Amino acid sequence: MNQELKNKIKKLEQEMQNPDFWQDKDRARKVLKDLNALKEKEKEKFKYDKGDAVLALFAGAGGDDSEDWVRILFEMYRKFSERKGWEIRILHEHKATASGGYKNITFEVRGSPPAGGVYGELKNESGVHRLVRVSPFSAKKLRHTSFALLEVIPKFIVPGEIEIDEKDVRIELSKASGPGGQNVNKRETAVRIVHIPTNISAHVASERSQQQNKERAMELLKSKLYKLRISQQEKEKESLMINKDVEAEWGHQIRSYVFHPYKMVKDHRTEIETNDVDSVLNGELDEFIEAEKNI
Repeated sequence: MNQELKNKIKKLEQEMQNPDFWQDKDRARKVLKDLNALKEKEKEKFKYDKGDAVLALFAGAGGDDSEDWVRILFEMYRKFSERKGWEIRILHEHKATASGGYKNITFEVRGSPPAGGVYGELKNESGVHRLVRVSPFSAKKLRHTSFALLEVIPKFIVPGEIEIDEKDVRIELSKASGPGGQNVNKRETAVRIVHIPTNISAHVASERSQQQNKERAMELLKSKLYKLRISQQEKEKESLMINKDVEAEWGHQIRSYVFHPYKMVKDHRTEIETNDVDSVLNGELDEFIEAEKNI
């Protein structure tokens, strides 16, 4: 956790300021070694905070309501990004015909130089988001609980930091909509790249050519593999990647959004909550995100 790491560094630095610090040379060497290790960990942890991010939303338990919930969350993050002066670009979307929402959607969020800082702001939004409301899809107007899963990964990778062997990937091509989105005008330009050893994949269909989609998919795949590597190094219980064993359902939510029988948005990690649900859905997430930085 960010604050825990900072507190450990501060404690060791305070110990070093003790006038008797060097009298016990063995202890002094251990403190210096531990301090350097913690600072390296801190440096690695915040390495991509100033860069852009890729967000992926997935409908969880809840059927039509969850697919609609993905749509609502996408709009919420789009509005938040607009307030920040950031640019949104959809990389891949799987629309749900019945609900009008999304089964999943992946989009890139770019900051405006020199500010940037998209990943640092949004990385702690990863997790399960829970919605409670009277379902618009229920003829009996019953209250319904639905879930969506959000993954936030860094956009940029230092060249050469993640190398992928060609024999370790499988490239799949599919048809993407042609200009104007006409169903009759389809081109086999969409690209999905699967990293065989980890079964991690990246799917991009937003570019005009197959080669451009392939390049962006490979870039996205490298970002995902980087996140996996960091999680393995830190041996954290909760991976920075989406944990496929954690379902978007009861017991895993990081934040709840209640529309009925009362109005409330509550973050279960920071205990920050508000009754102004409409403002939150309009992208006013600053209070939650600031509190997350001390998690």
